[in-house]
Amino acid sequence: MRRIVHAALLSLLATSPAFAASCITDQGSFGAYKAAFAQQAASRGVGQRGLQALQGAQLSSITWRFESRPSSQTGVSHADPATFLAKRTGGSAQAFVNAARSRMNKNANLFNSIERQYGVPGSVLAVIWGLETSWGGYLGKTPIVGGAVTLASYCRRHPRFEPHAEAALMMVDRGMISPNTQGGPSGELGHMQFLAGNWMRYGVDANGDGRADPYNAADALASAANLLRQNGWQKGQPFGEGTRNFRALSAWNDSGNYQRAIAYAAQAVGN
Repeated sequence: MRRIVHAALLSLLATSPAFAASCITDQGSFGAYKAAFAQQAASRGVGQRGLQALQGAQLSSITWRFESRPSSQTGVSHADPATFLAKRTGGSAQAFVNAARSRMNKNANLFNSIERQYGVPGSVLAVIWGLETSWGGYLGKTPIVGGAVTLASYCRRHPRFEPHAEAALMMVDRGMISPNTQGGPSGELGHMQFLAGNWMRYGVDANGDGRADPYNAADALASAANLLRQNGWQKGQPFGEGTRNFRALSAWNDSGNYQRAIAYAAQAVGN
């Protein structure tokens, strides 16, 4: 497997922009935000194709609704892992565990190979894959650029998510996605629903075709393991609540409910 690192993105994330776009609190200001963000993105190295994608991006109504009403997001109020899983997946927690175990067993060679290289158990990756996209069954219907820029514009999320919006534009520049590629409502990509900046940092080529592709399951799973390892995951160590590996899950999703659901389901899958 070949790790893909984009020095330009690392510089982008580490430096202050010459132009700073101000966040917005109403949808009518989205056009003004895009204009300011375009100056900022250009100063950070985003090229013509990325800027054209930004110009054509529309405000994502589903993204705005999620951010203005966080309680509308599936499962956010359910601290109990089994309840969270049932709400998130539309079935029972046990049904989800059984499906994740089946998926892991059907792809045992791939999961074993990833665990040998990165130290992350297949049960953890199979659970995240299932929670994010139902094992590739639903990759999202929101234009990635529009979702990412909408999230970056919203004051509750700004400026934390601007680097991911800029990374999405850089991915358009490089032909990794098109201006119309669809994903999650916050600009998430592919099988594991990576944010663009995280994909640019942690994406790896696991299938040996010479490119890291978030829409290839092997690449996406190995990249998720790479992200966790680089954020503190320790091979062979437990991952229940209170452990170092549990804390590493916050690099994937900073929701405590989501982290507890991953640990709960992955432990059940592995038993």
